[in-house]
Amino acid sequence: MADRHSYKFGLIGNCSYLAYVDTTGNIVWQCLPRFDSSFIFGGLLDPEKGGRFSVSPQNGGEAAAQFYLENTNILCTQFQTEDGAFEVIDFAPRFRRFERHFKPLMMIRKIRRISGNPRVVVACEPRGDYGEITPSVSLASNHIRYQGLVDNVRLNTNIPLTYVAHKMPFLLTETKYLVFTWGEPFEAPLEDTCEDFLKKTMDYWQTWTERCVIPDIYQKEVIRSALILKLHQYEDTGAIIAAGSTSLPEAPGSGRNWDYRYFWARDSYYTLNALNSIGQFEELDRYSHYVQNLAYASTYGYQPLYSITGETQTVERELELKGYLGNRPVRIGNAAFLQIQNDIYGQVLLSLLPLYVDERIVRRKRLESKDLILSLCRFIEERIETPDAGLWEFRGMQNRHCYTFLFHWAGALAASKIARRLGDGALVDRALALSRKAAAGIEACWNDSLKAYASYIGGTSLDASLFQLITMSYLPPNDPRAATHIAAMEEQLRAGGSLFYRYRHLDDFGSPEVAFLVCGFWYVRALVSIGRVDDAIRSFEQLLSYSNHVGLLSEDVDPVSGSQWGNCPQTYSHVGVINAAFDIWKKLDRPNFV
Repeated sequence: MADRHSYKFGLIGNCSYLAYVDTTGNIVWQCLPRFDSSFIFGGLLDPEKGGRFSVSPQNGGEAAAQFYLENTNILCTQFQTEDGAFEVIDFAPRFRRFERHFKPLMMIRKIRRISGNPRVVVACEPRGDYGEITPSVSLASNHIRYQGLVDNVRLNTNIPLTYVAHKMPFLLTETKYLVFTWGEPFEAPLEDTCEDFLKKTMDYWQTWTERCVIPDIYQKEVIRSALILKLHQYEDTGAIIAAGSTSLPEAPGSGRNWDYRYFWARDSYYTLNALNSIGQFEELDRYSHYVQNLAYASTYGYQPLYSITGETQTVERELELKGYLGNRPVRIGNAAFLQIQNDIYGQVLLSLLPLYVDERIVRRKRLESKDLILSLCRFIEERIETPDAGLWEFRGMQNRHCYTFLFHWAGALAASKIARRLGDGALVDRALALSRKAAAGIEACWNDSLKAYASYIGGTSLDASLFQLITMSYLPPNDPRAATHIAAMEEQLRAGGSLFYRYRHLDDFGSPEVAFLVCGFWYVRALVSIGRVDDAIRSFEQLLSYSNHVGLLSEDVDPVSGSQWGNCPQTYSHVGVINAAFDIWKKLDRPNFV
C-alpha cells in the first residue's frame, strides 16, 4: 500500500475545543470558541486562507516522530535536523480545580531542545469567519494581540516577540513556551504555570484511563479509542459530536464532503454505549441534561441533529475555500436536520436506559422522569409506519427501513425495562406491544430469495448496518437466518477482506466508492456472535491496520489502496474498536478485566 493516503495529524482537546496538529508542527484545524465555530486555524481546508500556527525547523520538513504521551491526549512531535533535535509538546489544559473541571480555551505548546543546536521558526497567523478576516497584530510587553476577531486572542511566549511576529529563525538553547488563548487572557508566571498545567493535565488523563475497565487484549487500541471518544463531548452542554472536522471527502472528487461537528442522537448512542462499557458514566450524565432540554422544546418530535447547544437550524452552505487536497465543496452546516429519521427515538431510549436501571450509577444521578419515556414511546407509536431517510441520510429517497424498525424494537424494550423500574405496569404493556409491532416491521424486510433481511420493506438491496440484527440479539446466534444473513452480506457488500460498503445501490451521488469503516467492526461483532471467533480476530486486526501513525481512525477506507478518507477521527470507528474488542474478549473467556 505504497500509495496509501493517511491523515498526518494527531488530535488534542479538553472537551471545550479540539485542535489538529500535523507532522510539520502546524495546527491545521482548530475551531473556537466551540466545536462548530469558525476555524481560527484552518490550513487543513485551505493553506492560504486558513492561516497557521506552526513550530518547525528552519528549513521545514516532516517530523521524525509524532506520538501521544502514554495514556493521555498530550501530543509530542519530534524533529531531527542537521543541527540538532527538538520536540513540541502540545496539549489543552484539563484537570480538576476548585471541585470542577478546568478546561480553558487555551492551548499550550512546549518547545524543548533534545540535542545539538536546532534552529526553530514559529508562525502564528489566526483567521476569523472561515478565512475572511485577517486580524491586525500588535506587540505588547510579553504577548502578541490579534485584534478584529470576535473575542480577545493572545499569544504569550518567552520567545522574543519580534521573532514570532516576523517568522524569524532562532537558536533553541532553552525550553520555550507558547500559550494561545481565546477570551480570558493568560496572566500568570509563564514557565512555572505551563509546567504545572502539563503535569496536572497528564495526571488527569492517566487517572481517567486507569479508571477505565478494559479487556486484557488490544489494550492500546481500546485506550486510544476511549481517549478520542472522550474529547468529542462538548462538556458545557453534554452534546456529543460525530467528528471535529468538516469536508474531508469520503473519496477524492466524490462531492461527499460533510460537516460532522454536530450532535446526532444516533452517533451519541454509539459513543455512550462504548464509554459505558468501559465504566465511564460522567459523559452519560451530561448527555442526559442535554437530551432533557431537547425534549422540553420538542413537542412534535426530534430532529436527526442539533447544534451542540441545541439550536435547531444547522443550515448548510458552501465556502470559497480550496478544500482538503483540492476537494470541494467545503460545507459548513448540515441539511440533514430537515430530514425524517425515525430510528433516533429508540436510540435516545437506549442511551438513557442505564440512568434508570444500572445499579452502578449513584442514586442522585439516576433519572426518574416518566414523562420523558412516555413522550419517546409516543413518538415511536406515531412514526412506526412512516418512511424515513434512514441511517445513511438519503437525500432523495424515503423507505420503511429495517434499521429503523430495529431501533424501534430495541428502544421499546428499553422503555419496558424502565417502566418496570418505575413500577408502571401499563407502560410496560404499552412498550412491549410496541416492540412486537416493530418486530413485525423487521420481519416484513426478510427477503426469502436472498436469505437475508433487506434494507427496507419490499427492497432487494442489503445494508451493512443490519449486522446489528445479530449483535443486538434480535436474531439469536443459533437461528439459521443469522448465518445466511451474514453470508448474503459477505457476498454482496464485502469490499475486500474485512471492509464493507454501506450499501451498493445508487444514492443521490451515485454508488459508494469506499468502505465505511464501522461496517467492518459490525461484521466482526456478528462473526463473534455466531461463533466464528478466529475469522473475527483476523478481520479485527486487519481493521486496526487502517489507523494512522498515532492510532486515529477515519470514517472511510479505500478498499484498493487502504487509504483513509472521510472525516477523521470518526467516533463511529473508535466505538467499533471498543465494542469489537470486548466481544472477542468475552468469547475467548479471558479471566480478568484490567
